[in-house]
Amino acid sequence: MTIVNRTKRVMLSENIKEAKAYQEKKQGLIGSDGKTGLYMQTRWGVHTFGMTFSIDVMILDTQNRVVKYKRNLKQNRVFFWNPVYNKIIEIPTALLLEGMVSVGDEICIS
Repeated sequence: MTIVNRTKRVMLSENIKEAKAYQEKKQGLIGSDGKTGLYMQTRWGVHTFGMTFSIDVMILDTQNRVVKYKRNLKQNRVFFWNPVYNKIIEIPTALLLEGMVSVGDEICIS
């Protein structure tokens, strides 16, 4: 999958996997190479326990607009949001430059 910030007209990642099964969501990016992002639907929050790198987390509404954005979520942390939103994108922080994503941006997932 690819993730594009349609508002800023910038490619965020061409290497995004979708986690559908519970175990995939639970695993998240733990053990990944740090070059892959993750898209999933959950309302329970995300954690970075067991990770070796920081991530950026985007919470999207039903129209794929960023309603909450956490830059540089470090290892061994937990991140929660309003559970009305369930679309989540995690991308290793090293792959995104400062300012590539802001609250209100429209994200295209394909």
